[in-house]
Formats: sequence, structure tokens, C-alpha cells
Amino acid sequence: MPQEPGALDPEALDPAALKALAHPRRQRVLHHLSLHGPATSATLARSLGLNTGATSYHLRELARYGFVEETERGGGRERWWRAVPRDRRFPPRSRQSPETRHVMDELNRHAYAADLELFERLQRTAADDAWADAYPYSRGTIRLTLPELHAFFEEYIALLNRYKRPADETPPGARALLTRFLAFPVPEPGADGREADPS
Repeated sequence: MPQEPGALDPEALDPAALKALAHPRRQRVLHHLSLHGPATSATLARSLGLNTGATSYHLRELARYGFVEETERGGGRERWWRAVPRDRRFPPRSRQSPETRHVMDELNRHAYAADLELFERLQRTAADDAWADAYPYSRGTIRLTLPELHAFFEEYIALLNRYKRPADETPPGARALLTRFLAFPVPEPGADGREADPS
């Protein structure tokens, strides 16, 4: 699949790098940096309910594989970290080793569970203001060939990239929005002993 300049080569993400990323606490650290910008290990520890030693260790592990990096910010001896902005793509499942598949399954399981928990919590606690409607949701079914599916996904990524902009170019009143895309083939009739949901 085509990639943006600076994207990680999918084949370069070996099982060790994937294991580093799959750790639940490291996912939380990376997610926080991606969403809120640069932070120190102490700031992350307070925000995530961890101790500073743990966040420092996880930051070093993430930096080791190029997911985060130190950044110049402020004075003093504090170390500031930021997420490295990249279009991260992983090897397709057909090219993953059994070990890589296991790590990817764990990574996805933790990520999807965290996303769903956050979505449900934010819906329950949403303020009754203009942003109360900021929870677009869609379920649908489309019938595509594999080449069409690849093209569909590239168009989706291009749409996201069209709306991406750095913090200093974001207009007043804008908020960060988490976006997620998930698609999977419907099982063939009778493949698992159950009928497929047609919705």
C-alpha cells in the first residue's frame, strides 16, 4: 500500500518493535502524547495514574523503536517527549509470522477495548452543549473485491490526511477528534455454524 513520506516501512516493524508498542501502558503513553502533545514523564505519570519511574521506562522503550522522541521545550533539566508523527502501517496478516500475529492480536485487543471504554465514558458524561452531537457513528455493509477494498482504505486515509493540521494552524473552537476505522469480511454462510448479521 502507498505510504506518506516518513512512514515506517511495514517490513521494518519486527516483533520486538511490535511488542514494545503492544504493551498496554505504552499504548496509553503514546496515545496521551499523540492527543495532548509533548509531556514530561512526571506529567504523564500524574495523568495516567502511574509512577514517574514507570513512565520514564516506557518512554525509553518507545523511543528505542522510534515511536517517541525527546523534544526541545522550556528550560531546566526536564526531559520533554513527543510522539513521532508517522503513518504507521503493519505487515498484512498474510505476511505475518505466527509470533507477529500473536503480538498484533494483543495490540489490537487492548487498543479496541480502550477505545470502546473511552467512547462509552465520554458519551455518558458529555456536556449538554454544541459538542454533545460530536459522536458520529455508522454501521454498514459494502461488497468489494480485495483491490477495491485497498482503494477504499487509501481514500479513507487520504480524507483523514486532508483534514490533519498542526496545532498552530488549528482554528479557535476546534477540538481533537479520535477517528477509528474497522472493516472485516462477513463469514461465509455456515462457515462458523451461524448466520451472518446482514446489517
